[in-house]
Amino acid sequence: MLYALGALISAIIAAFCFYTMRGSDQNNLLLVIGIVFAILTIVFGGLFLAGRINKTDDIHVTE
Repeated sequence: MLYALGALISAIIAAFCFYTMRGSDQNNLLLVIGIVFAILTIVFGGLFLAGRINKTDDIHVTE
């Protein structure tokens, strides 16, 4: 559950950085911070979804 919260917070920060960057003149720091938090969103989301998979049950292609 902590990974889901981290992904949500990272997504909010990345969206805020990209939105704020639109209104400013050539602010590269906001672009870098936005990209870093967008990558963190993907990583935390992947870790959250990887933890939800049942590793003991066999998954068949047709399921």
